[in-house]
Amino acid sequence: MTKTRDSLIDAARDAASRAYAPYSGFYVGAALLLKNGDVVTGANVENASYGLTLCAETAAVAKIANEGWIGELAEIAIVGGRPDGEALIGSDPVNPCGRCRQILNEAAERSKTDLLVHCASGDGRAVTTYRLSELLPAAFGPKDLGLID
Repeated sequence: MTKTRDSLIDAARDAASRAYAPYSGFYVGAALLLKNGDVVTGANVENASYGLTLCAETAAVAKIANEGWIGELAEIAIVGGRPDGEALIGSDPVNPCGRCRQILNEAAERSKTDLLVHCASGDGRAVTTYRLSELLPAAFGPKDLGLID
């Protein structure tokens, strides 16, 4: 798992470098591992109308949904921090917000997995891994609507 986790964190850090965060200055990247081994990334995209901002996790899940891969999710890594020249800095792991937990739950239920969520600091030194069910207990999703078993 560590090799996969570390490569996902590297991909998320690379995605974060492409974030559009002129308001907060906080860059977040997400890397989704699909069941076939492919990695899909996303970065946060801020907006002057703050409510329209897209989180990195949401951007990445939207990409897999648009490609028809919503049921193929296996793991995710999330990295966030402030840019310092070429490096992303920050010492605390970045956890997904509540909205992103719900977005991830939809993809996880469709993928029939209790998603591994690797949360990393900007400098990559601190990593905490959770199951999505720990981050969003008693989640509401497609199963509650009778759409999947």
